[in-house]
Amino acid sequence: MKPLFSLLLGHLLVLTAATRPVVMGTHGMAASGHPQAVRAGVKMLEQGGNAIDAGVAQVLAQSVLEFNLFGFGGECPILIYSAQDKKVYAISGQGVAPRAATIEWFRKNHIELIPEDGFLPATTPAVLDALVLALDRFGSLTLAQVMQPALELARDGFPMYPGFRGGIRSIEKRLREEWPSSAKVFLPNGQIPEVGDVFVQKDLARTFQRLLDVEAKNRRRGRGAALRAARDYFYKGDIAREIVRFQRDFKSRDANNFVSAGLFTEEDLASYQGRIEDPAHTSYRGIDVYKLPFWSQGPVLLQMLNLLEGYDLKALKHNSADYIHLLAEAAKLAYADREYWYADPDFVKVPSRGLLSKDYAAQRRKLIDMARGSMELRPGDPLPFEGLKLTHFQPPVINLRPGEKGTTGTRAADAAGNLFSATPSGGWFRTSPILDGLGFVLSTRGQIFWLDASKPNRLEPGKRPRTTLTPSLALKNGQPFLVFGTPGGDEQDQVNLQFFLNHVEFGMDIQEAIDAPNFQI
Repeated sequence: MKPLFSLLLGHLLVLTAATRPVVMGTHGMAASGHPQAVRAGVKMLEQGGNAIDAGVAQVLAQSVLEFNLFGFGGECPILIYSAQDKKVYAISGQGVAPRAATIEWFRKNHIELIPEDGFLPATTPAVLDALVLALDRFGSLTLAQVMQPALELARDGFPMYPGFRGGIRSIEKRLREEWPSSAKVFLPNGQIPEVGDVFVQKDLARTFQRLLDVEAKNRRRGRGAALRAARDYFYKGDIAREIVRFQRDFKSRDANNFVSAGLFTEEDLASYQGRIEDPAHTSYRGIDVYKLPFWSQGPVLLQMLNLLEGYDLKALKHNSADYIHLLAEAAKLAYADREYWYADPDFVKVPSRGLLSKDYAAQRRKLIDMARGSMELRPGDPLPFEGLKLTHFQPPVINLRPGEKGTTGTRAADAAGNLFSATPSGGWFRTSPILDGLGFVLSTRGQIFWLDASKPNRLEPGKRPRTTLTPSLALKNGQPFLVFGTPGGDEQDQVNLQFFLNHVEFGMDIQEAIDAPNFQI
């Protein structure tokens, strides 16, 4: 598992890797999964930008530098604390299923489980939309300024490193035999680049430049209008048409051994629109913790904190057998609720107030037996805590649908107290072919959907899959306190929980909290 990224405000502390000393600053901080992406964020701060500008620049650079974990065609859920508004906001940054993607379509084609690769699990590319939303509402710089580092990295290249090269090597056979558009990018001169070779992505650089050209042509209309024009060129203009054309004309084989084109139409891309939402929230011993809403797994962390607030964790002692047992049992209860209740609230009535109720947590806490471990996932009934009643609720047998592996992280803060916390993911080159001429791939996040109409997270056209992506943000006494997160699919919020408790309950500094051994169930 990659290191957990965190940033503590008040003292402005940031760590991006284990066993390093605590780093402190006074004007702002940037943290991400690659040092050159961090450099892009710091550059924005030095140019007078704020934390949102820095975060956006890092995400764009990461889409080039960490293409094995996250690409420009993926997703980017974001939490932002606005120092001016003194409020936390969520930006969905998650694409939706195309209109043609229905349970009936998959059944007709004898597909029982959405594959993890190819075009069938594709959701709308959401990165540019989310970043433009963040810049337009909370940032201060232009797209040209925040995209310049990413453009240079794609056009001029960067040194190939082992993790990136390993991702290419893992799909070398597929590149040579099935995905010629990807082979052109990742096998220059017919070979995998060696570690240290300068690796360029000319098509991705051209895509970036096309967006910047549109922004430049519209700059006289104002910063916001120019940003939105570039965004619309991607979703409603030539780039959208090229995306649809390639995934319609090129058929890709997937893990089900099913060969098919994609399901997206130009209308799917043109109608896509992310939005700014209220985050999910709970208070833990006076600290306000914020996560993405229930279309993500984020509230799992909040539910676990509510359960654990009823225990004296210090008395159990850090990483003792009883402590590990308690956290594991709390995770089982919270993840059972995730599987049973969480889904896109635009399509499913999610009892969010009940799930985050302290009284509901008190009821669920009674299920934890400190003498033995539960061997099943037991969802609860939060409806009475919403003022509703569910008759004869019988906890069903819950099966987990594991999330995708990959993902990185992006955090930033500035001297004014603005915070940016994102979990960019999807759109990596390992599971879908490069869109020829564009330099990026479509996300496969739709694999998380169930083809079972009885489940809240069932596939429906225009619906967001219940993603595992889960940035975190916390305030203390109404002031910025922490932005943190980690890669790791379903394990993300288990690691987030342990980091948070290491610091808050056991008084570890940020470095110690990251370095401490962690566990996942």
